[in-house]
Amino acid sequence: MSQSSAASPPDRPSRSTGERTADDTAGMTADELAEAKRYGRYDLACTLADKALDVAYLAAVATFAARAVDGWLAGLPWLGASDTLRLAALALLVTAGHWLVASPLAFYSDYVLEHRFGLSRLSWRRWLWRYLKKCLLAAVLAVIVFVGLFWIIWTCHWAWWMVGAVVFFLFGAVLGQLFPVLILPLFYRIERLDDETLTAPLVELARGTGIAIEGVYRIALSEETVKANAMLAGLGRTRRVLLGDTLLSGFAPEEMEVIFAHEVGHHVLRHVGKMMAVGLVASGLCFWTCDLLLRAWSGGAGVDYAQFPVHALPLMMLLLTLVTLVLGPLHNALSRRWELQADRYALDRTGRREAFASAFRKLARLNKEDPDPHWLDVLLFHSHPPIARRLALAEQDIAGAPAADGPRPTGEEATRPSTAPAE
Repeated sequence: MSQSSAASPPDRPSRSTGERTADDTAGMTADELAEAKRYGRYDLACTLADKALDVAYLAAVATFAARAVDGWLAGLPWLGASDTLRLAALALLVTAGHWLVASPLAFYSDYVLEHRFGLSRLSWRRWLWRYLKKCLLAAVLAVIVFVGLFWIIWTCHWAWWMVGAVVFFLFGAVLGQLFPVLILPLFYRIERLDDETLTAPLVELARGTGIAIEGVYRIALSEETVKANAMLAGLGRTRRVLLGDTLLSGFAPEEMEVIFAHEVGHHVLRHVGKMMAVGLVASGLCFWTCDLLLRAWSGGAGVDYAQFPVHALPLMMLLLTLVTLVLGPLHNALSRRWELQADRYALDRTGRREAFASAFRKLARLNKEDPDPHWLDVLLFHSHPPIARRLALAEQDIAGAPAADGPRPTGEEATRPSTAPAE
């Protein structure tokens, strides 16, 4: 369960302080709630600044520097004869320039701010090393993605946006398989969890659901942060359970069960396949919109796809960034709905309503998450519903249940998707 900061859903206005209930504060003291809200405001400001910086940087490069840099690269004997090599070099230069421009904000948001609120355990040297690894990985992916995209444009001409959507859908599926075995270990120490008292209940929760789990693993989040997290990562034969050591050390087994049941719920409710289908449609819509914008940019002369210029790379990056920003809230709204459906599944599957509520209260306090921030924050940036909303779901069940923790459903009832509305 990758839990991001959550905020009020768009259809529920924030209440005044005097009207707050225990669900709104997630059991926080007044000081804890104030600190979580302060952290949320700083984090939101950094996110907005980062988005604005991305757009401003790419717009400036596309407008003032792209042609000149491409001309300089074309003058180099080992790049001038190959559009592909020149494109790769330009992608590396644009990405490196972005690192230089964005690094002060990244240092403030990821290091200074996290230390100010007592969330980070990284020294500045370890933070820098992690940041460099992220930048290098981003550079490799940028070269692969944009060289591949330009080759599709050069060879498929007007149909590039359809072919590109399919190719990048497949590329995303491959990355999903490689993420837990090749990418995540670059940043975290991961080891198999052999304690059957912890793993057996989790394996049992997955039994009969059709989900194949390669293993249960401990991920060393405590080397970087005090925050707790868990996830069901990978696709196919690489699918595995990853439990943060911060979660293992601070949460009761019953709480970890409901968190894992939430992840199983995504599988039972077919959210992974649905999200991939949505991703395919979103990619097609994104590329099609970019194609329309490129035609407008050509001034009515039409786009010469076979000779699509290398110096248009920053423009393509800018257009994709802008379209992604526009589509982001739609994706987030769908994701929040599915997260609530998975919450409902976890409650129905385990019957552990008190454990569910206590787990999210702990997450709110440990991660300093504002349980009920401004709805506009959620609308724009958050893929998970507010913790207050998730607690309300559990509290409704507790209020209507004959016991604090009801019996677990078994057999077909355990694996059948809940028909209860998510919202």
